[in-house]
Amino acid sequence: MTPAEVIVEGLERVRESGLAVLDGLTPEQLGHRPTPDANPIGWLVWHLARVQDDHVADVAGAEQVYPAFAGRFALPYDEDAIGYGQSSAEVGAGTWDAALLAEYLVAVHERSVAHVATLAPADLDRVVDDRWDPPVTLGVRLVSVVNDNTQHVGQAAYVRGMLGL
Repeated sequence: MTPAEVIVEGLERVRESGLAVLDGLTPEQLGHRPTPDANPIGWLVWHLARVQDDHVADVAGAEQVYPAFAGRFALPYDEDAIGYGQSSAEVGAGTWDAALLAEYLVAVHERSVAHVATLAPADLDRVVDDRWDPPVTLGVRLVSVVNDNTQHVGQAAYVRGMLGL
């Protein structure tokens, strides 16, 4: 298995888990907050897809998938928002549709996998962010995306479990 195939496997698991979390949920269930400031399932899945979309598009030098979806989501966020730094009120302001979230997640996944599949092992050593010490390489950035995504999909699954589903 190549390094790129390992990253693709991680991305596949995020897609599979994300789709499983969304399966059959109503807008009310997607917006449920177990405590007043907790992140709801819909926001968690939107956020993890936005992070993947933003970060992979950046390292690929490509356009994000989200602009084609932003109007359909009709969220009260700037189009470039990915969820970082949002207040509890902003997180709670969204309304969510499972089919649209799933469609966006799959579109982001397909674009991410298409890019990652083209990478040679040496590509993963390319510095993509020199604002850090040590500078962030492509491999580190992609692992960070998979890690962030798996944490958020796990949180969404936990909230789904709290709903008794």
